[in-house]
Formats: sequence, C-alpha cells, structure tokens
Amino acid sequence: MLTGRTGDGEGIAVGAVLLRYVVAAALVRAASTGAAVALVALAVDATGPGGNGPAVGGLLAAMLTAPTLLGPVCARPLDRACDGRWVLAASCVLFAGALAVGAVLVGRAPVGVAAAVIGVAGLTTPLLTGGLSSRLSALADPEVDAQRRAEGWDAVTYGLAGTAGPAAVGAIVAVATPLASVVGLACAALVGAALLTTLPLPRPSGGDAPAAGPGRVVRLVAAPGPLRRVLVASTLTAVAAGGLLVVAVVLGGELTTAAGAGPALAAAFGLGGLGASAVVAVLPLRAEPERLTIRLTAVLAVAIAGCALAPGFGSALVAFGVAGAVNGVLFPASLAARSTYSPPEARAGVFVTMAGAKTAAASAGTAVTGIALALGPRAVLACSAAVVAVAAVAAVLDRRAAPGPPAPAQTSTPWHAR
Repeated sequence: MLTGRTGDGEGIAVGAVLLRYVVAAALVRAASTGAAVALVALAVDATGPGGNGPAVGGLLAAMLTAPTLLGPVCARPLDRACDGRWVLAASCVLFAGALAVGAVLVGRAPVGVAAAVIGVAGLTTPLLTGGLSSRLSALADPEVDAQRRAEGWDAVTYGLAGTAGPAAVGAIVAVATPLASVVGLACAALVGAALLTTLPLPRPSGGDAPAAGPGRVVRLVAAPGPLRRVLVASTLTAVAAGGLLVVAVVLGGELTTAAGAGPALAAAFGLGGLGASAVVAVLPLRAEPERLTIRLTAVLAVAIAGCALAPGFGSALVAFGVAGAVNGVLFPASLAARSTYSPPEARAGVFVTMAGAKTAAASAGTAVTGIALALGPRAVLACSAAVVAVAAVAAVLDRRAAPGPPAPAQTSTPWHAR
C-alpha cells in the first residue's frame, strides 16, 4: 500500500500523490537508464559494419554518466527552490531535448559536437536520481513506517527503470531504428516531467537557512558521522555490484552449456533486488538506518561469496537471487540514512552527491571487472565479496571511533500538513 496512518480521505490523497511519484520517477529513470544502451546502438548503426561505432557509443554513454560527479553543483538549484517540482520538471525537459538533439547529430555532425550535447543531458541525470529522491519525504506522512515504505517504492522505481529502460530500447530497435528508441525515451522523460508538475514538492521544513554550497555539501558527507559511513559502504558496495552482472554472464557459460545461462543469472540478481524492494515497500524497515545499512553490507559480502562458491548452475541461480534480494533491501536502507541525516538546506546536495559517487563507483567496478575476468569469474566474485566486507568493517570501525547515537536532521513536514 502507498498510504500511511492518516484519515481515510487524507490517506487516499497521500496514496494518489505517491502513486504519481512512482510512475513519474520510473519513467524518467527508465529514460536515463535506457539512454546509454540506445546511444551505443545508434552509434553502431550510424557508422555501419567495421566502423568505430562501439567506441563512439561508449563515449556518448560516458557523457551521460560523467556529470554525476558534479552532483553538489547540479543539486544547488533544487536546494534553493521553494517549489522543487519546477526544477525537476525542467531537468526532465532539458534531458529529453538534449538527448534527442544529440541523437540526431550522431553521424551527421562531428562526434565532439554530439558528445557535448549529450553531456548537457548528463548534467541533468543527478537530479533525476538523487535529486528526485531528496524530495520524497515531503510526499509521505512523517510517521517512520510511512517514510520507509515510500523509500521502498522509490527503490522499486530504480529496479523497474533498470529493467524497463534497456528492454524498451531493445523492443523498439527490433521493429524500428535506434533513433526511434531514443525518441521514445525522450517522450517518456517528457511524460514524467508533466507528472512531476502535479506533485507537491516543497522545500524540506527547517530549510529556511541558505542552501548549502558545493563545498559545504562535500564537507557534510566527508565529515565523521553517519553520512560518511553510509557513503563509504554504498560506494565500495557499488564497485562490487557494478561488475556483478558481467561476471554472471561469464560464470553462467562456465557452469552449463545451456543457451542464456549467463543472462539468467543476471536476471536472477535483478529480479531478486526488485522483489526485495517491493517487499520493503509493503513491510517497511524499522531499524536505525545507519546500523541497518552496515549490517546489510556485511550480509551482502556473504551473499556474493556464496555466488563464488556455488557448485552448479541451480545453486548459482539461487545465490545470485539471494544476493540481489540483499542488495534490494540495502538500497532503501541507504536512502533512509540519507533522508534521516541530511540537513534540510543541503538535502538535495547530499542525496545527489552520494548517488553520483555510487554511480561512478559502479561504472569503475564494471570496467575493472572486465579486465579482472582474465583471472576467472569465481576469483572476481571472491574479490568482490572481499571489497564489500572491507566496506562493512570500515564502517563498523568508524562508528566505534565516534561513539554516541547519531543525531537525525529535522524531517520534512508532509505537504498535506502545510
């Protein structure tokens, strides 16, 4: 359910608002996720057989993700806005327009020009991910269960987007052209923008202080405390998880000669994560967010080690599903930590900075995994488990070095109570 413990009429209103958020977030994030796949397909199609399409496509895809490192800068307009829906909707429109124009330029203009335009679309992606999540707490009831349930649904939108975006690109390319798939993604982002304008996305309560600048945001997440520990745990976990799907494809081919074995392991991981996030949306997390994030990080290390030790395809299928499920609970736990400990005047900055670090780490993990696979998939999985274990241990040691309960930042007043 999408409502908290409000009166019947008020609960229905809150549920309707959250439903629109889920649909809008899934649409814009699916457009963002599918764009990289569509641009690679478009570049290969534009250059023809034997051309430099893969290299061009890789460059364009990189231009979509590289700007996530500018999260503290990109998020400041949202932290300063009294009504965040217009900033977020404008970001969606800019993303759609730049993506479509950049796609049209591929093969028709110098690569640098097309890449620069795609880079403009990339500048908006931090707001479509962490920026959008940073305003979610104001849509749900302030009661803890309602907040955690909303964060579970937010995690579901990421899971749906990660599956539906590339799948939609594949379906459209099969019946039309890669350019048509890009246009379809741009249209999805525009529909998401229209839905976002119907949402009450006020500035978090307590946020009358001037919006934090990029330097202060960086200092907030780097200073000793819960945000730093969750950032370290999430970033190192993303390094391991970023290459997990690549390893799954190779390991599946080693375990059995059946066609599609590798993609099946990758699908088990994805479906496990999506299912677990959906469960969290119905049965919200109740533990203290930072402590829960650290514990789940340790459990994920064990789950990935299980993938490395799986003796056969059936057991590997189960192991990857379990690892995906743990990851699917870990993500909303980390969202809860960001929401709990982010000060109102830097809320979007903290969300976007941590999301950007995670995205960059996942990309680095994918690249490193591709090289390390020369050692064999089981060795890579063992190294991934070790990296995640180090993340958990580092967070525990940091927490013990700074005793005392973490102080939550002020939570947002729900829109319907203002």
